[in-house]
Amino acid sequence: MNKSVYDSPNKTTDINRHILTILVDNEPGVLARVIGMFSGRGYNIDSLNVAEVSNQHLSRITIVTHGTIEAIDQIQSQLMRIVPVHSVTNLDKEDSVAEAEVALVNIFVNEKNKKQAFQVCDLYRARKIENEHNSTIFEIAGTSERIDTFIKDISKVTNIEIVRSGPVAISTFNKNQEE
Repeated sequence: MNKSVYDSPNKTTDINRHILTILVDNEPGVLARVIGMFSGRGYNIDSLNVAEVSNQHLSRITIVTHGTIEAIDQIQSQLMRIVPVHSVTNLDKEDSVAEAEVALVNIFVNEKNKKQAFQVCDLYRARKIENEHNSTIFEIAGTSERIDTFIKDISKVTNIEIVRSGPVAISTFNKNQEE
């Protein structure tokens, strides 16, 4: 029992995964300012992707982070104060989102595990892109959860080495329908 004369909040806040997309001018120093805002305030970045998205010199930064909804709202408002930022969207608040990640998986195969390893790759529709020196590199795309499951299953069969892109995401809501 709380013996304080002041009310203490009983509300517990959940820390969840959030995907933020940030549309910025494609110019030197913008990414450093965005990342500096995160590190300067003690926010962690789980994944970061950046690419130019139009011929208007705009880039989309996709950041995956964890935090309470209040912390994410604060991040969004702080990002909007950075001059070359055009928009910040928390895709977890969108109704419909498409998310994908790409992984390259170097699978070390031999005569004992080759058949079973290739069966797992076929099951997940991983695409073979390289085959040399008793190792085979597969590419797999899909949600982070799908890639996690593939990695878990193929690791039971053989040793692997992984490179992951981290997720990118976009709202599938057609903004032209609003007009």
